[in-house]
Amino acid sequence: MNTSESPIIKSTKTFALPVLFLGAIGIAFAPIFVRLSEVGPVTTAFYRLLFAVPMLWVWTQIDIKTAARKQRDKPKVPQSRYEWKWVCLAGLFFAGDLAVWHWSIVFTTVANATLFANFAPIFVTFGAWLLFKERISSLFILGLIFALSGAALLIGISFGLGPEQVLGDALGLLTAVFYAGYILSIKQVRTMFSTSVTMMWSGIITCVALFVIAFLTEDQLLASTLYGWSVLIGLALVSHTGGQALIAYALAHLPASFASVALLLQPATAAFLAWVILGEALGLLQGVGGILVLTGIFLAWRASPIKK
Repeated sequence: MNTSESPIIKSTKTFALPVLFLGAIGIAFAPIFVRLSEVGPVTTAFYRLLFAVPMLWVWTQIDIKTAARKQRDKPKVPQSRYEWKWVCLAGLFFAGDLAVWHWSIVFTTVANATLFANFAPIFVTFGAWLLFKERISSLFILGLIFALSGAALLIGISFGLGPEQVLGDALGLLTAVFYAGYILSIKQVRTMFSTSVTMMWSGIITCVALFVIAFLTEDQLLASTLYGWSVLIGLALVSHTGGQALIAYALAHLPASFASVALLLQPATAAFLAWVILGEALGLLQGVGGILVLTGIFLAWRASPIKK
């Protein structure tokens, strides 16, 4: 029996790779929007989902009408307990990722919080091997090391260690665990549902969870100017409806382990955007870090089944 993949499947995987990179660029704008927001970081994350869900609902309705017009099956929605379990896991993991990362910044430096949060590919790789039986080669591990080293250099010299930062550093590492859980959960959900259905229902779960967290932990829940509201809408449109949705699409066609490494393009892009938009200087270390990230992604791609 011929077990080779069809040309259609191969082309879909090839197309998924640039889609994943576009998604990484989309979420790279998130720290910029958070920096410009007039409300607290968790409240900002809540509005990211609140404003994204209606757009995702419209997208789902378009999918349904398109399916009817082309006489295809309508996009499936969560029904069984098993399906709801994975959708809820994806939504709660993402809520934990956003909230815990923002809390980590309070107790440690931004550099530390960002660096530890970028350890997510380690947990994704282990989880993908354990849950999805993905093959992890030595070349892939080398690419992972290169990419993580590059991400560390992109953080800059402000990274530091000290007993007063232990709690924040631990929360930063927990952020990586939550984001890894989100990536693995979305990977599983995408085997059951379309991108629009996946993003809409998991987004609703995330939105509810973030509202509860924001209500309990932050005082200012409303932006005070039209500019403040436009920042929140931009975050929802660019980073979630755009960036996260593209990532969700790509995860249906790419190994979770490779996707997590490729998403380290995000801190490199974020550093570039901070330089262009916020005037934050880039030094030689950041330049070397960006090269290492790209090298690591290339090595991980060489080791991945998607090119075979």
